[in-house]
Amino acid sequence: MGEDIAAVRDRDPAARNSLEVFLTSPGVHALWWHRVACWLWRWEWFLIARVISNIARTFTGIEIHPGATIGRRVVIDHGMGVVIGETATVGDDCLIYHGVTLGGKVAQAREECQGRRHPAVGNNVTIGSGATLLGPITIGEGATIGAMSVVLDDVPAGALAVGIPAKIKKRSKRA
Repeated sequence: MGEDIAAVRDRDPAARNSLEVFLTSPGVHALWWHRVACWLWRWEWFLIARVISNIARTFTGIEIHPGATIGRRVVIDHGMGVVIGETATVGDDCLIYHGVTLGGKVAQAREECQGRRHPAVGNNVTIGSGATLLGPITIGEGATIGAMSVVLDDVPAGALAVGIPAKIKKRSKRA
């Protein structure tokens, strides 16, 4: 819990103190609820995990499926409207702004779905407000996704992806 609060304090200039973050940050609350739901999901208590996930969504406006894998020190800033699908993974130290969707591309029956259907986001990735990442794509470490971008293809490490559909605009020297 302390690590989550410290991550928000480091990345959000509006966070004045730890008590304020603890009491008022919906992104932190959603992540804490998610950890409980995820633990239950892994123990195959699917119904109670989904109930907890829905309660968290009601209070925070952030929907994280209990099957999603979320790394450490992830910050969901403001958060309203964030949706993270069942097979999505989010690496450590990521920053996710409001209205972001990590979703699937195709509606299929569970029996037809095999493997990963949602994005895999690497470490230290920033995802701008309203961005939509769809399908089993991979976002490389240190990448930045611009606000309102629609990402349908892999994004290399250190790259900036913007637009609809998203195009790579620059790469860092280490990528």
